[in-house]
Amino acid sequence: MGTLEIEPSPKLAEQVVKDEAALDESELSPIEEVRLTVPNTDDPSLPVWTFRMWFLGLFSCTLLSFLNQFFGYRTEPLVITQITVQVATLPIGRFMASALPTTKFRIPGFGSREFSLNPGPFNMKEHVLITIFANAGSAFGSGTVYAVSIVTIIKAFYGRSISFFSSWLLIITTQVMGYGWAGILRKFVVEPAHMWWPSTLVQISLFRTLHEKEENTDGKRRISRAKFFVIALVCSFCWYVFPGYLFQTLQSISLVCLAFPHSVTAHQIGSGMSGLGIGAFTLDWTTVASFLFSPLVSPFFAIVNVFIGYALIIYLVMPVSYWGLNLYNAKTFPIFSSDLFTAHGQLYNVSSIVNNKLELNVAEYDKLGSVHLSTFFAVTYGFGFATIASTITHVALFYGREIYSQYRASSREKADVHTRLMRNYKDIPSWWFYSLLAVSILVGLALCIFFKKDVQMPWWGLIFAAALAFFFTLPISIITATTNQTPGLNIITEYIMGGLLPGQPITNVCFKTYGYMSMAQAVAFLSDFKLGHYMKIPPRSMFLVQFIGTMLAGTVNLGVAWWLLSSIENICHKSLLPANSPWTCPGDKVFFDASVIWGLVGPKRIFGSHGEYSTLNWFFLGGLLGPVVVWLLHKAFPSQTWIPLINLPVLLGATGGMPPASPLNYTSWILVGTIFNFFVFRYRKQWWKRYNYILSAALDAGVAFMTVLLYVSLGVEDKGLNWWGASPHVVPEHCDLASCPTAKGITVDGCPTF
Repeated sequence: MGTLEIEPSPKLAEQVVKDEAALDESELSPIEEVRLTVPNTDDPSLPVWTFRMWFLGLFSCTLLSFLNQFFGYRTEPLVITQITVQVATLPIGRFMASALPTTKFRIPGFGSREFSLNPGPFNMKEHVLITIFANAGSAFGSGTVYAVSIVTIIKAFYGRSISFFSSWLLIITTQVMGYGWAGILRKFVVEPAHMWWPSTLVQISLFRTLHEKEENTDGKRRISRAKFFVIALVCSFCWYVFPGYLFQTLQSISLVCLAFPHSVTAHQIGSGMSGLGIGAFTLDWTTVASFLFSPLVSPFFAIVNVFIGYALIIYLVMPVSYWGLNLYNAKTFPIFSSDLFTAHGQLYNVSSIVNNKLELNVAEYDKLGSVHLSTFFAVTYGFGFATIASTITHVALFYGREIYSQYRASSREKADVHTRLMRNYKDIPSWWFYSLLAVSILVGLALCIFFKKDVQMPWWGLIFAAALAFFFTLPISIITATTNQTPGLNIITEYIMGGLLPGQPITNVCFKTYGYMSMAQAVAFLSDFKLGHYMKIPPRSMFLVQFIGTMLAGTVNLGVAWWLLSSIENICHKSLLPANSPWTCPGDKVFFDASVIWGLVGPKRIFGSHGEYSTLNWFFLGGLLGPVVVWLLHKAFPSQTWIPLINLPVLLGATGGMPPASPLNYTSWILVGTIFNFFVFRYRKQWWKRYNYILSAALDAGVAFMTVLLYVSLGVEDKGLNWWGASPHVVPEHCDLASCPTAKGITVDGCPTF
């Protein structure tokens, strides 16, 4: 083989690359986007487990974990994605292939097998594994490990201590537990052809562009995909210097705010970042793709569902709730905010209601008064309740029979070409996943029992969280695999533990992390498994790369976080930091606010009988019954093919990312996605097939490279412009009054009094 590699099955030696034209139609994928993007061939002779793969994979994983955690604490967090790794490692891999010695060595104890630092040209399968290696530690491209936020809020926001060892165990067990769920559920959401995982197609398209030599079969002159990628990347790279530095107003341009500079209502309507975003637009790709990821990836029916849910909330529910009904005293607070408030519209002083045991001081809480939310924040919680409830019934009604059939007859059903080719490789033994899952649960139990002073959570909370994660991983994986949208478990896990053990914020966030994040990690691992499935990567190589990458990334993330939390005075406290300091931790601030709402104060005092928002619990029932109505309509009108495309978990969860995502993120995402995945896909299909995913990858990569360059060259020394179109640390949208309340008698600094 010319390299040390996990041995494939004997059948693989006889496997030949099969010509696409020779395939039976029933073997092709039923998904058109997959047929247009994924190759139906395999070359099993390509070496995979190479020195180049290990060196570049370990280096990329370490570097990305360091950079993403470092940038994650900053006011404008930067996520360096695996697409950047795809582009950057190709020339390095090819250089190593040309420079490393080709000498072969025999390894004692491995019989006649040989090892070489350079087994031949740098190939696509090595490149795929390097990319998966680099992203193994983060879910959904977040770039960081979710459990690090627990360490951050304990040390930075609550001002308490936690040991490094306890922190490391917490991070590793939450990550590895998700790997166990993924292994158990692979055959339900990876092998079936209709589980197509749209996000993987961008990477596949880019891999093929970077590695394959194009052939012009129809004689027409077309720009090559590689050249198109380079041109688009350079354009993206060069353009981002304007919205990213020189002219930051391009990130959000509000025509309404510019037309009415002194009107609070106009700013509330027109602000794309702090209002409803009507009349606002952007010329910045990061605004388009930052929270919902690239709109060029999502199928059009999913975009339609997101648009309907978004329009329902932003253009109907919010105006009626705020200006019409003044729901929950809406005008006392900003129209769009995730902050916590007193009844008089002032920011809530959380530190005054925490006692020495890091629990709720009931007497001080009663003295200060109840926690209040902006009406938008409260209503989105209600839709979050409906989303998680609808996930259960939607999957049971629309996919329940398929899941059962797959379970009963997965080995006998006719496989598509990708599944058939993958069966020539040795599969991963199930006991590998069961062992990992058992060990992670046992270590987690030890953490809860012997280090309870650090994590607060009782041992039974871990068992409960694990059961909850396992129950939801399959339905949420199915939704992600078919719509590219992933409902989260954060709200339901917070609600459950907040009801069981109120007044304990660290218990709540630990339960949320074990329940929600182990599920999210499982979905991320399954997505990588599907990428390996399409690219014909030996499954055991995938297993090792994902596992080692997960352990390494978690360790590096924690090390960087520990260093910053220990070395930067007043980190995450904007009011205590020096002027213009970038270390404000926006993501961790939202995480902290959630720990206060659900853990410290508890849902009973906010959403229960003692709270102002108890009526939102009816959203659970609505979400549970909603898919039943859709399913009955589908049965009553089977000829109407659009009815089963109504995906209520996606529709109801459309605004699940708001805040911190803003209305402008959604409107721009919907518009761009509609242009490319409806109009271009329908009327310029050959262009879409050839360039759509390439364009998506190039836009992401160009922005990422320019962002790093701007930070290294200008951001480190805090060199910024200060004029009408740019400001050192605040995006000059010119909608400053959008965050003001409009109730009579409420006084807030910088806002007019009504």
